[in-house]
Amino acid sequence: MNTILNRLNAVTALATSTILCLVAVVALISYPTHKPSGRVEVHSLQVVQGQAQWHMDRHVQDFVKLQFDVDADFSPLFNWNTKQVFLSLAAQYEGKRHAANNVVVWDRIIRRKGDAHVKLQDANNKYGFREVSRSFENVTSTTFTLKWNVMPHVGILAYGDEARTGELEVPKKVVPVIEEGARRPRPEKMWF
Repeated sequence: MNTILNRLNAVTALATSTILCLVAVVALISYPTHKPSGRVEVHSLQVVQGQAQWHMDRHVQDFVKLQFDVDADFSPLFNWNTKQVFLSLAAQYEGKRHAANNVVVWDRIIRRKGDAHVKLQDANNKYGFREVSRSFENVTSTTFTLKWNVMPHVGILAYGDEARTGELEVPKKVVPVIEEGARRPRPEKMWF
């Protein structure tokens, strides 16, 4: 005859196996299969000199300011298992020191299907877009990609790219910021 501990062990082992199988089925059923639709368009790129305010590197360096439009519908990514969808606009470029660089310049978290249609006009970058070498003189072009990441309640994360711009030329002319009454240009304070 089995003891109470043996019976308890058998019941908990069966319950754990059953729950794990149910979680696996939920993860497979709720994996997003529908692709969202949308576009991203960058209007202007401007290289300015500035100092990072919230970073330990306070040297004067080049920053890229951009204005962009986003019109995308991410509602096909939502189902009963979707906790939230993370969106990001990333810039990809090749520099002198590093072959491939990816910089996130904007992001947003969508928690409800009702907020899944993202429409931005003339939005600015939320985060600083700067080069490791502190100058964009060796960077010729960049591409921007709107990416999404579905975070489910149960299951694996799903990633994807929604929209991509063509290669955009990074301006060589650095715009100095001249304060009123100043004799020489002063670096802009970048509040990224």
